[in-house]
Amino acid sequence: MTAASKAGLRFPNLFSPFRIKKTEFRNRIFSTGHDTYLPEGGLPSPALIAYQAARARGGAGLIIIQVVGVHETARYTGELLMGTDDLCIPKYRELIDAIHAHGTKVLVQLFHPGRELLGRPEGVIQPAFAPSFSPSERFRTVPRPLSTEMIAEIIEGYGAVARRMIEAGADGLEIVASHGYLPAQFLNPRVNRREDAYGGSLENRLRFTREAIAAVRKAVPEEVIVGMRFSGDELDADGLNEDETIAMARLIKGELDYLNVIAGTSAAAAGAVHIVPPMTVNHAYLAPYAAKLKQTTGSAVFVAGRINQPQEAERIIAEGAADMCGMTRAMITDPEMPNKARAGLLDDIRACIGCNQACIGHFQLGLPISCIQFPESGRELAYGAKPRAPQPRRVMVIGGGPAGLKAAAVAAERGHDVTLHEKGSRLGGQALIAQLLPGRAEFGGLATNLIREAERHGAKLMKNSAVTAAMVRAENPDAVILATGSRLEKPPFEGSDTASNVVHAADVFAGRVKTGSNVVVYDWLADWVGSGVAERLAGEGAYVRLAVNGICPAANIQNYVRDVFIARLHRLGVAVLPMMRLYGVDDRTAYFLHTAAQEPVTLDDVDTIVLACPNAPCDELADELRGVVKEIHLAGDCLAPRTAEEAVFEGLKAGLAV
Repeated sequence: MTAASKAGLRFPNLFSPFRIKKTEFRNRIFSTGHDTYLPEGGLPSPALIAYQAARARGGAGLIIIQVVGVHETARYTGELLMGTDDLCIPKYRELIDAIHAHGTKVLVQLFHPGRELLGRPEGVIQPAFAPSFSPSERFRTVPRPLSTEMIAEIIEGYGAVARRMIEAGADGLEIVASHGYLPAQFLNPRVNRREDAYGGSLENRLRFTREAIAAVRKAVPEEVIVGMRFSGDELDADGLNEDETIAMARLIKGELDYLNVIAGTSAAAAGAVHIVPPMTVNHAYLAPYAAKLKQTTGSAVFVAGRINQPQEAERIIAEGAADMCGMTRAMITDPEMPNKARAGLLDDIRACIGCNQACIGHFQLGLPISCIQFPESGRELAYGAKPRAPQPRRVMVIGGGPAGLKAAAVAAERGHDVTLHEKGSRLGGQALIAQLLPGRAEFGGLATNLIREAERHGAKLMKNSAVTAAMVRAENPDAVILATGSRLEKPPFEGSDTASNVVHAADVFAGRVKTGSNVVVYDWLADWVGSGVAERLAGEGAYVRLAVNGICPAANIQNYVRDVFIARLHRLGVAVLPMMRLYGVDDRTAYFLHTAAQEPVTLDDVDTIVLACPNAPCDELADELRGVVKEIHLAGDCLAPRTAEEAVFEGLKAGLAV
């Protein structure tokens, strides 16, 4: 029996076709509509086309194109796709044709965010519109209540954009009513306080959504699929709850061809986490809601939410909880995931670790999305095809962390003879430390995935192999990629040479040091390190004060991950002191400067001070090798200490450069 046939037996439900009306999806895997920041001028760009074509080529059964604005007031970011003019049709046709070319079906999302706006189209905050005067706390928007005339304009926009997308070749349309966007704002009685035909009773609050559906239906042929995405629970005290959304679904089920379920709301911190749930959220956590929805309505149901592996998706489909599984980040991390699963190459699947750093993290910075494990994502035009080396060369990679592993994988994939040397007994570098934090175990998958990638392409991986300049001279490689990482370093402060109660967070994670019961964490980095060690020590019973050199804990990481950290620290009673700079310690006291006020802050009764501070680059070998080998490339922390994202990206570039 072949590997592919074994996979067919293992995932018979996931790789079975599914039909809605006349459209058949070749399998049950779909990519949800997700912003990419790849459009240009409100239209599909070559980069977006290449990005989506890669997922289609990788075997997805369905791709739902990211949100398309139905009205000029829908421009909630600087690079929102728009569909408000017939001139857009050729560009969308180019995108849809590129996806169809690989056998994947296409739906397009129709969108209006209502009050959930963060864009500044002309450099100023644009006016927001909502059913009622109902300020939104997350983006600090104060919306203007929609007039009935503007409601009619927006409804007309749903129909007009639907027509254009079908003329461009889409197989169907998805009305976005999820995450507290405009249709959800009408439905929510705590947001919609209108006293006209669009407010009050559930029937009235559903009127906007039903009119939007009707406008879409009227504008397109009968065989076109029309579905809706909504949050089964917005998971915020003022958001829609499960009882309310089930009641809505019962009323609306006959008007739609499918229901696409997610969770959360853009309007508040706790709910926003579920827009792109990080690794602290359980895998496939919305499957029970999808099952309830399917049982209650009898509708076709799509579900997403941390469905990371084909095994999880197979179980959901086999149990009848849903008909299609959204595996978006799984395919950002590995566009070939469906093909690999179908072929039985499960060990080759590069699993998403839910870090949120380069996908939603990039988008929120106004950058095209990517993946820290697979920086080729979102950069398909530049890095999608790796040219074969014109002449195979002997390449020595020094350092077995993320940068070295990626460099070795890429260089070997291009045909070079690659040997990686790691001085320690394990490969993975600082990913091995990151996985020791509470709720961060999946981060170790970064190392697992990169090791497998390097092995699969034929790189030789040597552990317990410290490299010296003499060794390089003896080996005489054609090129060296230096990825030797960084080392722990104390920042300058008074008492640093004599204080015995100052330790590094990495040593705490690794169990090399013990702390006392009264701990101060000095978090210069304001990322996962300081917050993670504070959470761990507080969870073990210590009284922890987190002195962060920033405006809040984890200020420098993606805000959904940050907000989960802040919530967990709050529940554990960790005392947070923002804007702190350490300038001195003695046996029982830590001395800080408030960086804004420029005033001293003294913390007494301290058993241990834990440092989460910048490392120093381990770059000494670079100087020693100059003149020994003709070609040297530096990647990762040895070039400049940053994050795993930069390390892997620079490993990619080094592997392409040799």
